[in-house]
Amino acid sequence: MAMSDASKQLMWIRSLITELGYNLVPIPVNGDNQGSIFMAQNPITDKRSKHIDIKYHVIREYVKEGHIKLYYIPSDENPADMFTKVLGCVKFEKFRNMLGIEFFSEHPKAYELSS
Repeated sequence: MAMSDASKQLMWIRSLITELGYNLVPIPVNGDNQGSIFMAQNPITDKRSKHIDIKYHVIREYVKEGHIKLYYIPSDENPADMFTKVLGCVKFEKFRNMLGIEFFSEHPKAYELSS
């Protein structure tokens, strides 16, 4: 469902950029759920996926038309987890660095507990 919602937003951005005169290659979308990627790339529905509302299947059209390209990324390499999960310090810093986010403070030890 999240992948479908994200694809709708990407298509809006794509249409805006296309109106400005730029041609785009398929937009890469990374997901850490192989089942959702498989469902988005294949038009087959079975009894296990009937509970998913039809409005979430719009991503299939975007993939079929070549507007979006789906890629699998393992959870331990997915920087989006930084925004959706509680992470330990090591993973948080790893993902923060992957995204190019830097920590700034006026005082170098401002984040340490005062005694």
